[in-house]
Amino acid sequence: MRLLVENLQLIRNERRLFAGLNFALYSGDALVLSGANGAGKSSLLRALPGLLPLSHGKISFQLSSTAETPVEASLAENCHFLGMTDGLKPALTAGENLMFWGKMLAAGRSAQTVAAKVALARLNLATLEHTPVAYLSAGQRRRVALARLLSVERPVWLLDEPTNALDSASQTLFRDVCMSHLDTGGMIIAASHLDLALPKARTLSLDPTT
Repeated sequence: MRLLVENLQLIRNERRLFAGLNFALYSGDALVLSGANGAGKSSLLRALPGLLPLSHGKISFQLSSTAETPVEASLAENCHFLGMTDGLKPALTAGENLMFWGKMLAAGRSAQTVAAKVALARLNLATLEHTPVAYLSAGQRRRVALARLLSVERPVWLLDEPTNALDSASQTLFRDVCMSHLDTGGMIIAASHLDLALPKARTLSLDPTT
């Protein structure tokens, strides 16, 4: 698996966020985006799967076939995008939210799915499966959103401030989930103001002053 970004430029509201951006990631790689507020971290995460138009440059994503010949693939169809908002319906339970996302993300695809209760248990939320999200704390809601990453297998995780509202124990738990994903050949690109403590993760600064 390879993600190649070449000479990327992004302009929003007539302001150039960055230009000449290049990087390559492979199976098992993690990249942490750094930079001041407004540097373009969230915009880059959205541009990678096509949620924002590019001003210039190219993004290519390749999977390997059984013959290990690179095959061009859609990054949007092979990634999880988790923004700063949780994307949950307050009236639905934690389990119902995950079942909804699981069905939507797996629709028309052969990706492996995981039962909602199993995904929730990985984030220490097993006892809250039948609790409406409206009654959960901010940290619990964030963990439900993170459990979505486990509900349907997708090799690339694009994460915007994934540890928002998490206490130290939950941050450690999430780090273990990320390490498991990387150890099995997954890829992670994350924007975070906090140290995600991912060994060997590279850092890409979008601060124009660096």
